[in-house]
Amino acid sequence: MMYRQKTLKDSFSLSGKGLHTGLDLTVTFKPAPVDYGYKIERMDLDSRPVIDAVAENVKDTMRGTVLCKGNIKVSTVEHAMAALYAAGIDNCHIEVSGPEFPILDGSSIYYVENIRRVGIKEQDALKDYYAVTSKVEIHDEQTGSSIILLPDDTFSVNVLISFNSEVLSNQYASLENMEDFPEEIASSRTFVFVREIEPLLGAGLIKGGDLDNAIVIYENEMPQERFDKLAEIMNVPKMDATKRGYIMHKPLTWANEPARHKLLDIIGDLALIGKPIKGRIIATRPGHTINNKFARIIRKNIKLSDTQPPKYNPSVKPVMDLEQIKTALPQRYPFLLLDRVITLTELYAEGIKNVTGDEPFFTGHFPDRPIMPGVLILEAMAQLGGTLALRYTNTPQLYNAVIMKIDNAKFRQAVVPGDTLMMRVIRTTPLRHGILTLKGYSFVGDTLVAEAEFMVQMTLKEQNND
Repeated sequence: MMYRQKTLKDSFSLSGKGLHTGLDLTVTFKPAPVDYGYKIERMDLDSRPVIDAVAENVKDTMRGTVLCKGNIKVSTVEHAMAALYAAGIDNCHIEVSGPEFPILDGSSIYYVENIRRVGIKEQDALKDYYAVTSKVEIHDEQTGSSIILLPDDTFSVNVLISFNSEVLSNQYASLENMEDFPEEIASSRTFVFVREIEPLLGAGLIKGGDLDNAIVIYENEMPQERFDKLAEIMNVPKMDATKRGYIMHKPLTWANEPARHKLLDIIGDLALIGKPIKGRIIATRPGHTINNKFARIIRKNIKLSDTQPPKYNPSVKPVMDLEQIKTALPQRYPFLLLDRVITLTELYAEGIKNVTGDEPFFTGHFPDRPIMPGVLILEAMAQLGGTLALRYTNTPQLYNAVIMKIDNAKFRQAVVPGDTLMMRVIRTTPLRHGILTLKGYSFVGDTLVAEAEFMVQMTLKEQNND
């Protein structure tokens, strides 16, 4: 099943201090058009630069995900990205008043609540998934981190974290259904060990960190004087240095809240792939660095195979068999080049042409090396497009769908006897004045063999001279 792209119904803003800068910041999320993706605009700069929120633009992963364009950066974006991705939002324009998003309470819950408040709008375009067809994995021998992505019909995440700590050692978290993200994952907060705070402050980070926007883990006892000094620097109350454990103000929501937050981070970092995933993530000791490396690998895989074939099961009854196709289309043997329509929605259609050895065109094309003519592959896609175009009239029996123009036709591999040509045509513009534009793809197995763009006109049969 394929779904429509989504954006916000309305805008919303959130304000708070930045985790690393300590600045007072406001971030605003706005609806965006189809195929827009996620883009972030720095409103505090005169040029108001816009950064595409994609994996290649991540330039730093120390205690957060930092997107850059030249020397312009925006950090701590992962919690917002996770909320957008989990809500199924494909397109969003984001405005921020400084170099990072506000940390809020260290989770995604405020983003989730506001997305729910303003609502989500379906758009007139298909959602483009990355459907995993084979295992993808990455390992870091130095840290022991790994991420494995396996084929699946839906998106799910399993996370195992491990620390050399008496307070936080091994934890596991999983999310089988993205609909459970708001209740099961969104409220999980970022976490930090007290032993990490001094080095992070020395690196100019976590200037806005406190006991309200993070889980703080005190595991290695330190002298009271040093503990007091650290409390002063962080502007938090002084505490007993002999009492180890979780020292933030709000107790843990779940015993495995740190593992749940690592799962949240994975979703936020993989949102920068640019497409929703159909696959199962299994992550061991993940972090922003390996998350981003993995997202870049997936981005490269998508570029190598930007389109994927329809799933065809010959045992499943088609939407239209050959006889039903004949009632919709005027073509007949030897020019009817569509055997089955397996999917037919208002946005796209998928169909099959079984290429047999006795096709009449093989007699002369070519006698010693039979190859299906490229123009007939285009014709087969156009006929499939005709079944889609006829959906837009209440009286399809009175109309023909006629090709007006073909653009950007590309032929990548020969189609020969014995091949099953699997085709998908996607509506790229709504029907206007009887004219529809389509994008068509043809596959043999997993290989894209041809593609083209079509302009189709609906004409009354008595006005058609063909």
